[in-house]
Amino acid sequence: MSHELHGRVLVTGGAGFIGSALVWELNRRGMEDVVVADVLDRTEKWKNLAPLRILDYVEAADLLAAVERNPSCLGDYATILHLGACSSTTETDSAYLMRNNYGFTKTLAEAAIGRGVRFVYASSAATYGALENDLSESRPLESLRPLNMYAYSKHLFDLYAQRTGMLDRITGLKYFNVYGPNEWHKGDMRSVVAKSYDQIRAGGGVSLFRSYRPDFADGKQRRDFIYVKDAVKMTLALAANPAATGIFNLGSGESRTWLDLATAVFAALGRPPQIAFVDMPDTLRPKYQYLTEARIDRLRDAGFADSLTSLEDGVADYVQRYLVDERHLDPAVPEPSGAGSPAAARER
Repeated sequence: MSHELHGRVLVTGGAGFIGSALVWELNRRGMEDVVVADVLDRTEKWKNLAPLRILDYVEAADLLAAVERNPSCLGDYATILHLGACSSTTETDSAYLMRNNYGFTKTLAEAAIGRGVRFVYASSAATYGALENDLSESRPLESLRPLNMYAYSKHLFDLYAQRTGMLDRITGLKYFNVYGPNEWHKGDMRSVVAKSYDQIRAGGGVSLFRSYRPDFADGKQRRDFIYVKDAVKMTLALAANPAATGIFNLGSGESRTWLDLATAVFAALGRPPQIAFVDMPDTLRPKYQYLTEARIDRLRDAGFADSLTSLEDGVADYVQRYLVDERHLDPAVPEPSGAGSPAAARER
């Protein structure tokens, strides 16, 4: 995919996990005409921004108010990457999720379309609900049944965009299990890579949930893990291709087990695996997914031909170059040759 972004870019959620990684990748490509919108609360996600080069920062509430007053204010941008949302799958304030994830997205999308601004937004793989097979964008949106309010707030905008015809002019991204640097501020919503690293440093072992289905052994529950550096390349490639509209899955296209992931963390630290299985909370069991695997044919058909980082190489890169040194993504730090590979990790 040879397209490249040009002009000013607005990244909402730009201090967050994937959002800051997007700004990092834009900076690496020589783009600094980037405005970040976010909510800099009492967490330390501002540290994700510190190494990045941006033109300006605006609080999300101020951005929304400005757009509501004067939608033409978005005309200064060539592209909007809307990653801003409450991403907690355990959030129970439904009204907040509807305002923040659904209403905010509607307002921005409608204003962007009215000014001819390229609009790319984060939907979520969680919108697939309990489905375990053929997680494809070709499934009718009306057939999906999200399992939590976060997923529903994302799904509702997908439905609205489809019903209004907006989805033919914008791009929605269903991120699967993204892991990587710049997620420290996410607390309990951090990836299991980060949590496993902390467990190993604290006590030497990793705890995984037992399986409650006979067709899955303990630790053999499967997820589609995607390294954040791959996820942002996919995002920017689609954003730069105006023909790539509609919804796209962003994943590796290959499911791996939690045991694979935990073992990769131990390997990255040069330690033998010590893995124990613990009971899953009763409240989680009815909503727990035992298998997710993205179909990424549509992404490939849109021209994204890059090879993807293996789970082992992605975990090695994350653990050895970021978690051990408590580093954030920094465009001033060159990527090693073959970044993510064990050999590259040893160069640190």
